[in-house]
Amino acid sequence: MSETAEFDERQWRRELAANREEKDEFFGTHPHSPIPKGERDAFDGLEYFEPDADYRVTATVHLTDEDDEDVYRMETSTGGEQRYLKVAALTFELDGEEHSLSAYRQEGEERESLFVPFRDKTTGQQTYGAGRYMELEAEGDLADGQEIPVDFNLAYNPFCAYAEQYACPLPPEENWLDATVEAGERDWD
Repeated sequence: MSETAEFDERQWRRELAANREEKDEFFGTHPHSPIPKGERDAFDGLEYFEPDADYRVTATVHLTDEDDEDVYRMETSTGGEQRYLKVAALTFELDGEEHSLSAYRQEGEERESLFVPFRDKTTGQQTYGAGRYMELEAEGDLADGQEIPVDFNLAYNPFCAYAEQYACPLPPEENWLDATVEAGERDWD
């Protein structure tokens, strides 16, 4: 997740379009799609904000000391809870303001990806009312002070946005951004 190569916006737009096309195909046809089976024939794709490179920011990683990693019991959309470890804070600038989001890993999970649930000023209006998620893939071990790209254009709705039977973690209050993020997936109905 390092910013070693210069950003190629044309390539980024192609990759984003391919990502969205692949996701729409999965949602419309795959047996594990969260779209209820009876609604898949009428499904013609998810709603997205227009791609905007301004919502692809560089964040500085502030690692949580392993001895201080707290277990966060995130409430879920079904009233239960899931346990996560806060592994880092990601600080970045958006629209001229500094913001921070916490990054988590599910307790006991060995994957290196970072789970970043968040809410912003579009939540419940233009985007899903419980918030959205981002998954950031780590390339090797993260280092304190490392800079990584965070692309809000990849923000997605949890499966519970499409069907009630899914138990989706709700973004903790520390990940409620006081910013408007018109990027990624929009609300779906």
